[in-house]
Amino acid sequence: MTKILCAIDDTEHSLPAIDVAAKLAGALDAELTLLTVNQLVGGYGRGGASSLIWTEQEVESALARAAAEAEKGGASKVKLVAVESRDIAQGITGYAEQNGFDHIVIGTGGKGAVSRLMLGSVSRDVVGRAHSPVTVAR
Repeated sequence: MTKILCAIDDTEHSLPAIDVAAKLAGALDAELTLLTVNQLVGGYGRGGASSLIWTEQEVESALARAAAEAEKGGASKVKLVAVESRDIAQGITGYAEQNGFDHIVIGTGGKGAVSRLMLGSVSRDVVGRAHSPVTVAR
């Protein structure tokens, strides 16, 4: 394992994922890429404008905080990446596949059964779509 992708979203649910990914990367001397997906919303239909959930400054800030946590956790080769996508899970798995990652680490929000049915689960979707092993950190 030489390339690990850790998906983050600037919530407390990302912290266990960053910790697991940093420890893996440190132990294996692997490259760790911290990825956030800035979700595109709106823009459906004729002439509709889409917008991003986060500003560029919010994305940079989230990635910088994640990088500091990863370095505290033992990762020495850390890259920061942001992508834009309507579908967060597709943004994560597409980037991982296109860039040849060996492993994906993602946190989970701990949603209940009703929330999962209504809202879906990014971590569940990543596990189902990924072309590499996935660790879901709690």
